[in-house]
Amino acid sequence: MRFTTFGPHISSLDKKYVLESIKQKNWYTKPYYFVEKFEKKFADYHNRKYALMTTNCTAAIHLFLASLDLKKGDQIIAPECTWIASVAPILQTKAKLVLCDIEKDNWCLSLETIKKRITNKTKVIICVNIFGNMPEYKKIEKFCKSKNIYLLEDAAESLGSIYFGKKSGSFGNASVFSFHRTKTITTGEGGILLLNNKKIFNRCKILRDHGRGDKTRDFFNDEFAFKYMPFNMQAAIGYGQFMRINTLLKKKRDIYLNYKKILNKNIQLNVDNKFIQNGCWAVAITINKTKKNIIKMLKKALIKKKYMARPFFYPISMLPAYRKKFKDYAYYKKTNLNAYKIYKNSLVLPSSYLLKKRDILKIGTIINKIYSKYI
Repeated sequence: MRFTTFGPHISSLDKKYVLESIKQKNWYTKPYYFVEKFEKKFADYHNRKYALMTTNCTAAIHLFLASLDLKKGDQIIAPECTWIASVAPILQTKAKLVLCDIEKDNWCLSLETIKKRITNKTKVIICVNIFGNMPEYKKIEKFCKSKNIYLLEDAAESLGSIYFGKKSGSFGNASVFSFHRTKTITTGEGGILLLNNKKIFNRCKILRDHGRGDKTRDFFNDEFAFKYMPFNMQAAIGYGQFMRINTLLKKKRDIYLNYKKILNKNIQLNVDNKFIQNGCWAVAITINKTKKNIIKMLKKALIKKKYMARPFFYPISMLPAYRKKFKDYAYYKKTNLNAYKIYKNSLVLPSSYLLKKRDILKIGTIINKIYSKYI
């Protein structure tokens, strides 16, 4: 059996709610029962007023950006190293994507670089809590408020992370989570948008369901919009998963702590200290001061033992998707130095719920052996 990097933890409770959602009468009388139930629970947990579940997290990001009525020439700042879903929705608006460097210690958006790239056209900053890490939200929130800029927290990878006593998902004007099959809790595919602003919430709610604003008239659309509505069975899985959130977070944390215990102390892991408690969705490592391509060696050695590690997120500006559309790759490669260095020296370790302590011991031993030989 191959141990993949990620994978869900499905229980009898999840199955129970799914079976309940597909009862014949519920398709007619309670078509969104679990959607609304899940939205309420998830919003309350993150101290947000409103929640809108979506078909996926990418849709949740697009929904928020679409509600802002962005104009041509407006700019949106995002980190250089992230999954493409964090920035792809920007290209579905009239705004321009501006990429900023990441910090060495937390791999998240650099406020120093933001200050260099910001203009009077900057309307939104998207912070991504990469691998459960958190950027300097105290400073970034203060900065955004002073400049009247919207702050969107992409918390797709940080369910359960806590920054100075405040849960991930409760920062900025809005936050989004992913419930992809690889995430801490899953709906198979899915996402959610969390908000406190009622006006933006109502706007997003209309855009989510084909522009239907007047609910007193059936099949009456006020505008052309999107179809980002989730479905009951999907939400039922999420609701069952969320009812076990503490258990699932503990399992993820145990995986992280076992890695931390076995790995060489000079290998950098996800941030986890007295100020930031990591939700531990996935364990990633960075190895500095390496002369050889040690990351390639590690990946090859792990695969040989049937442990599937995966690469760190590539810089967005180096992807073919970006370079085919824009001409500033050379500029970003020259200026976003941390991003271009970190992706080369980092690796995401197997973090599946299926992992046992003995597997982590084997993985850690392989890594330490190669590390000791070449560092």
